[in-house]
Amino acid sequence: MKQAVLNLSRQVILTVLSVAAIGMVFAVDSAQAQTSNQPAAKAGKIEILWLGQAATRITTVTGKVIVIDPFLTQNPKTPPQYKNLDALGKVDLILVTHAHGDHLGDGVELAKKNKAPLWGPAGLDQSLQTLGLLPPDLAPRMNKGGTITPLGPDIKITMVHAEHSSELVWRNPATGKDETLVGGEPGGFIIEFENGFKLYHMGDTAVFGDMKYIAERYKPDLIMIPIGGHFVMNPQDAAYATNEYLKPKYAIPIHYATFPQLKGTPQEYIQALGKTSTKVFPINPGDKLIF
Repeated sequence: MKQAVLNLSRQVILTVLSVAAIGMVFAVDSAQAQTSNQPAAKAGKIEILWLGQAATRITTVTGKVIVIDPFLTQNPKTPPQYKNLDALGKVDLILVTHAHGDHLGDGVELAKKNKAPLWGPAGLDQSLQTLGLLPPDLAPRMNKGGTITPLGPDIKITMVHAEHSSELVWRNPATGKDETLVGGEPGGFIIEFENGFKLYHMGDTAVFGDMKYIAERYKPDLIMIPIGGHFVMNPQDAAYATNEYLKPKYAIPIHYATFPQLKGTPQEYIQALGKTSTKVFPINPGDKLIF
């Protein structure tokens, strides 16, 4: 069966993946993807669990758990079992690319539950402190260009630019009304893991020229790239950024189909990429990839 799948054409592989059952695990090497039940940390590899929109749980080579943009309980694409935050297991670190509710999501509750620091744009974390939502040790400040190593020296996390916005909408308990507050500037994250593998989680962004600098400076192996359009890149712009600027080995399309405006599809992204050296994994929310 595995050999038959490997021999399928790109279009048939895409069709198989698009109807795959939630929870499938793929072990990835430079040539192929195949199902695997081996835990990532035990195998000395990295596990990427995509949970819809930009929400991602990462298990590092040494078993550290990083959650990015934890929009889960209100996310229409998150599998039901992960709407229970306990299903994520012990979380060591939370990264938030910007303040919008479909990215900050359950970040505050998750930080309190796990006593895990939530790292995000400095303005966002300052607002979380000022509002009393998180104490300073759970809302540490960083900014674009900064590199942190809160999980030890072998895991490096760098915030890079994103072309977007980052308002923080907060429901004032005294008035029952929403207020729009400082959310800092949006960003993306480059994560370099213990084995040297590099992930670029792009959060929400349009195309910008300094993606070329990011590619040259950090050389990401894998990008998680928004393709939905309207608020972020559409599939054609995402394909341009992939082919012309980033040129990664692997790409996971994200931030599509969650809301009606996000009409871009992985099929359109793959079609726009054309002949490319980048291997695209159009997985479903709840699927895992092991690198």
